[in-house]
Amino acid sequence: MEAYRQEIILGAVVVYMLFCVLTGLWAMQRTRSPSDFFIAGRGLGPIVIALALFSSTLSGFGFVGGPGLVYSIGVSSFWMVVISSTGYAVGFFLVAKRIRMIAELRNCISLPDIVAARYRSEAVRFLMAVTIVLGVMGYLATQILAMAVVMQAILTGTAMFADISLVACVIISSAVLIFYCVTGGIIASVYTDVVQGTIMMIAGTLILFTAMSVFDGGMAEATSIILADDSEAIMPFGAAGIMASLGWFFVFGLGLAGQPHIITKMMMNKNISDNRSILPMSLFGYIMAALLWISIGVVIRAAVIDGVIDPLALPDDAASVFLSVFASPLLAGIVFAGLFAAIMSTSDAFLNIGTAAIIHDIPKAIRGHSVNNELFWARVVTVLLAIVAASFALYSHYTDATLVAILGAFGWATFSASIFPVVAIGLNWKGATVMGAVTAIVAALLINFVVQLGGIVLPYGISGGLVSFVTSLLLFIGVSLLGKPPELDADIESVLNI
Repeated sequence: MEAYRQEIILGAVVVYMLFCVLTGLWAMQRTRSPSDFFIAGRGLGPIVIALALFSSTLSGFGFVGGPGLVYSIGVSSFWMVVISSTGYAVGFFLVAKRIRMIAELRNCISLPDIVAARYRSEAVRFLMAVTIVLGVMGYLATQILAMAVVMQAILTGTAMFADISLVACVIISSAVLIFYCVTGGIIASVYTDVVQGTIMMIAGTLILFTAMSVFDGGMAEATSIILADDSEAIMPFGAAGIMASLGWFFVFGLGLAGQPHIITKMMMNKNISDNRSILPMSLFGYIMAALLWISIGVVIRAAVIDGVIDPLALPDDAASVFLSVFASPLLAGIVFAGLFAAIMSTSDAFLNIGTAAIIHDIPKAIRGHSVNNELFWARVVTVLLAIVAASFALYSHYTDATLVAILGAFGWATFSASIFPVVAIGLNWKGATVMGAVTAIVAALLINFVVQLGGIVLPYGISGGLVSFVTSLLLFIGVSLLGKPPELDADIESVLNI
């Protein structure tokens, strides 16, 4: 079996991609309206929503970047996992019930629809849509490039495709993504997410058991090796320090309730009462999948210190080195399929919300109505958006390799700082005003443009995302308090009173 390692891995990925294509064809029969394309007609069950939620959260960053962070900064990155788990609870408590009720009352099919109804303002709708488009471009380019790099690593290990280029890998992986997103919209997206989430949970569990067998003393021995080499790395806040670790509470904890591809899925469940079961199921799935993040990072760092393997050229090589050295070919195939699943589950969600912002919300904010034949144009724009993101990913890779990563960080930070105050706080506070919302969104965009894209390094390990989040939140509250209490429509006020 070892002699056919690359072929087994490739076979697992091909089977997964074929499943995505078939799911797109199946979902096409159920996609008859813009509501079906963007929010699955608000008819999804709790298990589907739960798996779609956590798989969209744990993207390729969790499967590649996560172990690399443990390798480089130690326990610090554990805080991302722990805090993101609390973020689910925060998101459900602040957003889930009210966003689902407003979606039904006003027939909303996008997040900008929700804020336009809440604030009675097309300006807020427009700014929210622009924020989503800007963030999606950075995020989507990051995910497409990650898919292509992983595919190239798999294919170059086989005799038949040893010389395949990155451009070809971008085309192949993007074509599969575009096909099932265009044919089936969000229905195809969430049902592939079900399988994607399942694969990710299985991969996380199997990797944990494999990691525990690397050292005779299991994970306890691995942590002891790290402790003896660098005690700071295994201490509660790791090498990044207390400010960075606790700062992630705002970015990943509260900020999770500001990620549009996550909270938009809270509009899709059939019954509002399903939220009681969706939250624990999402948390369980996320924790199971995140076992890969923690276990690979710890074991690879200990193995390097102990001389079992050579030091890594790049921290992000941690997962691939673990799979090639310690995992069986079959397990490696499952994990690589899980990696593709993680990347695609995030990519399809971003494609969907980005398309909605372009063809539904921006025209509605400017002209008072969305485009005619919305379903047709949704499919056209999905293709165009993916092509632009893929082109940008390739341009960045060959000209400035750091640009896509910077834009990915810009996307998350901008979403958190712009959307959390306006949506999570705004749906729970009747005193939130239009000017407060506009000020918060504009401030978040400006600060993230200056800090993230300007490459400004802040002291004490403080992230630009934290600064923009806190500033935006304070401005939102302060400007709203200084303004006249807004008049709310009766149906919206009744929702906020719950």
